[in-house]
Amino acid sequence: MAGMTSEQRVAEIAEKLIASLGMELVEIESRREGRSEVLCLYVDKPGGVNLDDCADVSRELSLILDVEDVVPGRYLLEVSSPGLNRPLKKEADYHRYIGRLAKIRTRLPTPDDKGNMRKTFLGELLGLEDGVVRMKLKEGQTASLPLTGIAKANLEFE
Repeated sequence: MAGMTSEQRVAEIAEKLIASLGMELVEIESRREGRSEVLCLYVDKPGGVNLDDCADVSRELSLILDVEDVVPGRYLLEVSSPGLNRPLKKEADYHRYIGRLAKIRTRLPTPDDKGNMRKTFLGELLGLEDGVVRMKLKEGQTASLPLTGIAKANLEFE
């Protein structure tokens, strides 16, 4: 635990708690608002989360964070669903959402399989293999995107 930031500690504690409740931690964001730190946790589970799920996570995580005094000073805890445009953060996400519409932005211009250089790719996820995300683009061609070159990836509402 030594050497970890409070955000890293929160993420470690939250992941264990959320997994024990049958959910997964999709993303955690931290920002300052006035004198308080705001911790935003996005949780999900097969079939989606509801208000009761978010309340359960919030109540239990708040107790643990307060008892262990993980966050210095005042903080606000927000727990919600990642929504329809769920971010793709983990390798498992690229496997789980095969066949779904996704929008991926790369850090640098990257060629699709026809040689067109671009930074934004919209299409069907075909999966992830050997660190490369494969997509069938809306225009019909495919693209192979190294996971290390992806700046942002989200599911898109169809």
